[in-house]
Amino acid sequence: MLGKRPWKLAAGLAAFSLLIAGCGGGDSDDEAANSNTVVIGLSEPSDLLPTNVTDVNGTTVLSSLFYPLVEFNSRKEPVEVAAESIKPSVNNRVWTIKLKPGFTFHNGEPVTAQNYIDSWNYGAYGPNAQTGSFFFERIAGYAALNPEDPDKDGPLKAEIPKTNKLTGLVKKDDLTFQVTLSAPFSSFKTVLAYSVFYPLPKAAFASDGVIVEGFSEQVIGNGPFKMKGKWEHDNQIVVEKVADFKGKVPKIDGVTWKIYQDEQTEYADLVTGSLDVQTSIPIEALSSAPADLGERFQRSENSGFDVLGFPVYDSTWSNKDVRKAISMAINRDEIANQIFLGSRSPAHSFVSPVVAGFREDSCGEACQYSPAKAKTLYKQGRGPSEIKITYNVDGGHKAWVDATCNQITAALGVTCVGNPVAKFADLQAMARAKEPIGMFRLSWSMDYPLMENYLGPLYSSNGSSNFSGFSDARFDALVKQGSAASTPAAAIKKWQQAEDILVDEMPFIPLRFSNNVYGYSERVQNVEIDLFMKVNLYEIETIA
Repeated sequence: MLGKRPWKLAAGLAAFSLLIAGCGGGDSDDEAANSNTVVIGLSEPSDLLPTNVTDVNGTTVLSSLFYPLVEFNSRKEPVEVAAESIKPSVNNRVWTIKLKPGFTFHNGEPVTAQNYIDSWNYGAYGPNAQTGSFFFERIAGYAALNPEDPDKDGPLKAEIPKTNKLTGLVKKDDLTFQVTLSAPFSSFKTVLAYSVFYPLPKAAFASDGVIVEGFSEQVIGNGPFKMKGKWEHDNQIVVEKVADFKGKVPKIDGVTWKIYQDEQTEYADLVTGSLDVQTSIPIEALSSAPADLGERFQRSENSGFDVLGFPVYDSTWSNKDVRKAISMAINRDEIANQIFLGSRSPAHSFVSPVVAGFREDSCGEACQYSPAKAKTLYKQGRGPSEIKITYNVDGGHKAWVDATCNQITAALGVTCVGNPVAKFADLQAMARAKEPIGMFRLSWSMDYPLMENYLGPLYSSNGSSNFSGFSDARFDALVKQGSAASTPAAAIKKWQQAEDILVDEMPFIPLRFSNNVYGYSERVQNVEIDLFMKVNLYEIETIA
């Protein structure tokens, strides 16, 4: 899942109106006045349609509006939540999912097996251009919904699919459906925790099967909170507790997701008490936060991973030795200590320490600071005389980008400059259009606790978040072989081999592993932020 600032892929919506009775507009001041609601900061989400969301801001809001099939316990094991049971066949290819009875959507519709089937079919259907489509690739019939473009470097020429339904999805009864995969995958239950697998109500779809216009502005979910009014873009999203919710019930009555364009403004609101939780304290405030917040300044483990990407679709970056040289010109320890004040740790691998299969120094020499070797390798590879690093200014990245450029200039003797763009979505659009953006920053947080989630989406040829243009048939094959392995240990062995290819090719430069460095106001307690950088909405409570 992409980091705190979102990537966005636009998808067409049908021209129908979405009407939800009894929903009024929300106001953050009114919510703050309610002693049992909380205000939590984030950035503008990319979307709120589950199959079109792969950024942490969007999935954070969705986690309040939807109830997942499974969630993870303290051992990172998937346990049923909305599902009664999820059972695999002997060969892990056919999975039977039985839902718990009694759950309804916010508009009163019962949650059924067909709701999941309809949502997954919509997400998988190529013409719908959903950013989360990649996650349905394992289900039988996906290829038929996504005919390959015979000219991948030119305009889309693929024919319209002859079907819009996955053959691998079969309804057994109102609360049971069967999922047949194109290949065995022993960890499929783990994947089902991700937000793209949420169900959608009948009210989400128009008569021709597309999403009704406006649904993303006032989403109808199956979770513990429902939207109060519409999404006020660049301002707030207000949700309120659902009465008689059948699942685990939160202790608070509502959340105002307050949207910020600047992390320092967000921090100022936290200090003054007009914001209850900031999930990521900005770099500029790390030194003062202990005094400002006292015990309300906290740290915890997360799965975040910061990288620099190369647009390998640009011939400027086609030489892997040039890419390795830049990696070796970066002093990760210095930036982690001096810029992030130890709140992040240097990364020397392509997967996070929180997942099984992590190897502490899998990147080897390519991720070690070695300016002399870097300069020699860069000259031999005939790297460009000027390097730019594109970053989004709404994410507080200027300080570390400038520091990185200074190191690169000192080591390689080239000009390096930061290239700021307003929003992460702007950076995404440039990459999607294959513009010459230079290097670009990216953060990744896992969608589910598997090595594969750090490999497939970012680096597979058709990965949902492959913005570099990297493509390697050997890598793709190893990722798939790992997924099809009969045991977790066998899967990890294949995925580690895939990671070794990344070390050799270096389409991205691993920079840092992150921690949750967060703060909260005097109004709240029991504030927990998990490995996915989300506030635990079931434990947070207000102080009377």
